[in-house]
Amino acid sequence: MLIHPQFDPVAIHLGPLAVHWYGLMYLLGFVLFLALGNYRIRRQPDGIWSSKDLDDFLTWAVIGVVAGGRLGEVLFYQPGYYLSHPAEILMVWKGGMSFHGGFIGVLAAMALFARKKGVSFWQISDFVAPLVPTGLAAGRIGNFINGELWGRPAPAELPWAMVFPQVDLLPRHPSQLYQALLEGLTLFVILWLFSSKRRPVGQVSALFLAGYGLFRFVAEYFRTPDAGIFGQSDVISMGQWLSLPMIITGAALFVWFGNRAGRSAV
Repeated sequence: MLIHPQFDPVAIHLGPLAVHWYGLMYLLGFVLFLALGNYRIRRQPDGIWSSKDLDDFLTWAVIGVVAGGRLGEVLFYQPGYYLSHPAEILMVWKGGMSFHGGFIGVLAAMALFARKKGVSFWQISDFVAPLVPTGLAAGRIGNFINGELWGRPAPAELPWAMVFPQVDLLPRHPSQLYQALLEGLTLFVILWLFSSKRRPVGQVSALFLAGYGLFRFVAEYFRTPDAGIFGQSDVISMGQWLSLPMIITGAALFVWFGNRAGRSAV
């Protein structure tokens, strides 16, 4: 069995300032977003996006990620705790960010940006969707460094089973790395390749919805379930409840956008 290295969550001490690995992973995600976005603007210009537009949108998206992610944690996972400790809602440095909440925040940012540009929401989201998974992978690596969101118990003979000493001495799945590979790198490759050719408007966004929802649903079976508003369950977790609408909606939209494009071409 492997043993979690128990990394120091602080990467750099700058006098009284402590720079955490988790914050650096968020920064890495935003840098990758800009790098990949600018690459696509140069290689596949669409007349909508420029480098300045990308910089402006990232500012909106960062606000959406942080505000939405924190509110998602409060509303979906720990409403009782934060009702009792309302002052801690704004203490984002103490941890607790929900992907699904952050996703809703980014949806709002895309809707506002589309309105500003005078284009459809789907034109914006189709460009943004392939740029997101690398940031998700970076975030999960941050979770692994912090030794949080550990996996369920695993067979001791599993070559990569890992003990998280801060939890117990049981071999566990390193589920943070599973999620980095599935929701991060695998989803990125699928979306990047799919979006490299002209597709019906909305299909790239739909594929992101269905793909993330499916990969998250699968990964949750290897991750210790969180106690959400429906209570803690080993059968279907809060993360899976929140992913189900993404899978169903994404699959339906993918088919609908394809059929609509087919009818328009006739």
